[in-house]
Amino acid sequence: MSTERPPDPDGSEPQPPRAVHRSVLMDEVIEWLAPREGSILVDGTAGAGGHSAALARLVGSGKVIGFDRDPNMLELARAATAGLPVDLVHAPYSAMREGLAELGIAAGTVDGVLLDLGLSSDQLAWRNRGFSFGTEGPLDMRFDPTSDGPTAADLLAELSDEELAKAFFEFGEERFSRRIARRIVETREAEPLTTTTQLADLVRRCIPGKLRHGPIDPATRVFQALRILVNDELEHLDSILATLPEILAPHGRAAIISFHSLEDRRVKWAFRNDPRWTVLTKKPITATAEETAVNPRARSAKLRVAERWSNQEPIPTPTSPRN
Repeated sequence: MSTERPPDPDGSEPQPPRAVHRSVLMDEVIEWLAPREGSILVDGTAGAGGHSAALARLVGSGKVIGFDRDPNMLELARAATAGLPVDLVHAPYSAMREGLAELGIAAGTVDGVLLDLGLSSDQLAWRNRGFSFGTEGPLDMRFDPTSDGPTAADLLAELSDEELAKAFFEFGEERFSRRIARRIVETREAEPLTTTTQLADLVRRCIPGKLRHGPIDPATRVFQALRILVNDELEHLDSILATLPEILAPHGRAAIISFHSLEDRRVKWAFRNDPRWTVLTKKPITATAEETAVNPRARSAKLRVAERWSNQEPIPTPTSPRN
């Protein structure tokens, strides 16, 4: 769990960090986590530090611990939270329990946990990270570029057409997944797919003409699926959802912001089916019209909140599954 300063995302000399990301549902997060004097809060996705800084200003003698897999984002968070009671940890949120233990924070003592599962605007803006199909860049997509895990380009070169089609369908809900996967395998035999524009152009050519010009770029779903696959995002989410009740104190709260249905469904059913939770938001909270007007990416944000059941109270019967 490193705290060293990483190189700049474009490989240049380090520059003073400047964030472009705007944290979503800020007022709602503060309202539901209800930080107070002495609170111990965890921001499992510290990002550029917006949520962490806002929460830290309200905990007084307490503490906010921010986790992130991306060392470049932690550099932005470090600037945003300077002078505030915030500790930053280079680790995925799935390692939260172990990371907190290293800081001397015992399981069952945390008052609130926030997860903002969205991709940061800063990560999209850094061309060399490969998250955006809007600019030319290498097909990397690793949240931690210092890791030795496979890049998106590696997976496109190694996986079979069946494996690629399955990933595009399951993680991107892409209806033309088989067609795209076959085209990738055909193309890589002559030329490796290594850049964002190569992949985006290939995907667009696989989509029927009348569907290419909608409000969402045809490459969106494939890029989402590859990013999820590269970073094992759903496995990390499942892991933390199982662990959170052990991390939180009785009546501690978990606030989770998701941006697509694959994440939101997992959060919904974890909160509903684990008897250690009391669901506080029967329906997900969404951004106001005022917020989406200034931050369009907030349109797809969904916030769900649950409270850790008290150890002194009887455990309720799990909620029956329902749509």
